[in-house]
Amino acid sequence: MEALINSFLLVFAGEMGDKTQLLSLVLASRFKKPWTILLGVFVATILNHGLASGLGVWLSSLVEPATMRWILALTFFAFALWILIPDKEEELKQTSQFGVLATTIIAFFLAEMGDKTQLATIALGARYADTLIVTIGTTLGMLASNALAIFLGSKLLERIPMKWVRAFASFLFLLFGVLILISDQM
Repeated sequence: MEALINSFLLVFAGEMGDKTQLLSLVLASRFKKPWTILLGVFVATILNHGLASGLGVWLSSLVEPATMRWILALTFFAFALWILIPDKEEELKQTSQFGVLATTIIAFFLAEMGDKTQLATIALGARYADTLIVTIGTTLGMLASNALAIFLGSKLLERIPMKWVRAFASFLFLLFGVLILISDQM
């Protein structure tokens, strides 16, 4: 349960104001098919985060537990700083020959490559050594965060100052790094 909850919380908070959340907002405003876009986010996230958490599990098998603890803690400390830097909206090219679903899956999968939530998923996979639970948790976090952008759009984001959302997400990443350091498990 810990792996599921922590995976959900870190990705949900980390995704706030992220380029993939902004991409969801752009897709929703452009195509006006929120459920199709959310399905595309789901498919892309399952694929992306399944691979990322599996990579994390594999990496954890190669490194001593004490070393992995420090690597993970430092990684989460770096995420705590990184999340404080706002992403800028990247325009989606209008020249898509695919339907809304395929466009969403492709654009979202590519936008998530190397993104902080994908890297956090690798770290979570290494931390918990459970590809399935980490993938479920991070996917649910991604869906919840992006559903806010897709269905509530700019109305909700205007009411919540992004600097506070980023500060809260930064705190979560920092807290998770500290908990990894003081944990006896690895």
